[in-house]
Amino acid sequence: MSLVEKYLAEYVDGLQPLCKGELGDIQKTAYENGLPIIPNEVVKLMGFVLGIKKPVKVLEIGMAVGFSAGFISGFLPENGSITTIDRYPMMIEEAKINFKRLGLEDRVTILEGDANNILPTLDDKFDFVFMDAAKGQYIYMLPHVLRLTKAGSIIMVDDVLQEGRVAREYTEIPRRQRTIHKRLNDFLYEITHNDKLRTSILTIGDGVALIEKLED
Repeated sequence: MSLVEKYLAEYVDGLQPLCKGELGDIQKTAYENGLPIIPNEVVKLMGFVLGIKKPVKVLEIGMAVGFSAGFISGFLPENGSITTIDRYPMMIEEAKINFKRLGLEDRVTILEGDANNILPTLDDKFDFVFMDAAKGQYIYMLPHVLRLTKAGSIIMVDDVLQEGRVAREYTEIPRRQRTIHKRLNDFLYEITHNDKLRTSILTIGDGVALIEKLED
């Protein structure tokens, strides 16, 4: 479901080509098979942000088949690195194949398991964090992500608007979706009302939050 009029979403999407080369083949195959990678409009936004930020150390929460990490790697300097987390064995195996295909085995570190268990064990500092995991867990991951970043770091969070349902009243939400509705609203409130953060929420894809950490 698009957050903007379908005709406009299709027009803008048609203007923006897929990635080139091996990465583009991975992207195209993932779209054709309904695999959970970011839509092309979010890819373009991410590239714009990365081109400005020029990160060296990147943390990704939610690796899927490794497309996003592969895309991010194209913006890193020679000494750049990506640490990526995922809990699903099938995705992990596919990502390993794709990283080998892209020649990124030495640049990407895969941490296998639940991000809520892994994040507390990390003590590095990252310039750029991409969150694309279980949406109801964002509010619990946020304190760890803020601890693992520094002033000037950028945090990009995908799928924050729940196909627009976050804007509806709690009582209008089907019971099975109320927990994620509340947690996403709590997350969105925190990132927009925390004085140490500068946040912009965009109605692109299923909603993207761009967050800059202003101070430690």
